[in-house]
Formats: sequence, structure tokens, C-alpha cells
Amino acid sequence: MIRETLKSSTFLNENMKSLIIPIEKVAHVQQNNSLEHALLVLVKSGYTAIPVLDRDSKLNGVISKALILDSILGLERIELDRLHTFKVSDVMNSKLATLKMSGTFSKALALSINNPFICMTDDDGAFKGILTRSSLLVYLNQELFQKK
Repeated sequence: MIRETLKSSTFLNENMKSLIIPIEKVAHVQQNNSLEHALLVLVKSGYTAIPVLDRDSKLNGVISKALILDSILGLERIELDRLHTFKVSDVMNSKLATLKMSGTFSKALALSINNPFICMTDDDGAFKGILTRSSLLVYLNQELFQKK
């Protein structure tokens, strides 16, 4: 019964443009930034992962605190002095969840299962912003339980 109700709901096919945090408001780094800079951005922003862009604002990957820390772990200590020797491109993850701006809620929800945010791109692959898992859940909650 619930499955049939959800399948017939129109909100599953709606565009998510209104939920997207635009590029101007998204913390990000460039691929040639040092890991030290990336870690500072991550710590100051409070995020665990952020997008990596090139000079033309094209999406290249994601950098996270975990990837940075893994790259400076020594056998007996964390080697903080190595932070400035690596670039973001050396350790970033180039596999990331992306969706075109015309994407639907159902596709975004599926991608959010394993990703805290989805990188939104235009048809040319230019980064436009992010869609967070929490914004999708808020939207879903409103659609299922707060609409009258």
C-alpha cells in the first residue's frame, strides 16, 4: 500500500533546484591546493568532505578529512609536517555522486543513500552546487507527513 502510494506521488519526479546550495555558498578547494589548506577549509567549515574544483569550476572529485588523515599517517605518529607536501589532487577521491540540474527527487534520494551530498552539474559538467542528504530528508518528511 505504501509503495503504491509513493509510486503514484508526483513529488518523486520533481526537480530539486530549490533544494540546491549554490556554488557561491559551498565550501570547496581546488585540485592544486595543498592538503594543509584543504584541512583548514574542512575544519573551519565543519564539513567532513567538500568538492574539489579546477580553475574553470569543473568538478574533479571530493576531498575529506579521512582521506587527508590517511595520507599523513605514519607507522608511529601522524606526520603533520607532510600536509604541505601533498596536493589535493594527490589524495582526492574522483568517484563521486553527481546529478544534473534537471535530476529528479527519486534519483537524488537513491544517490544520497551512500553519500552525504550530491554534486550538481549543468549539461556541460560545470559544478553548480550541492544537494545534501539532510535537505532531501527534510523535503521527504514535508511531502509525506506535513502536507494537508
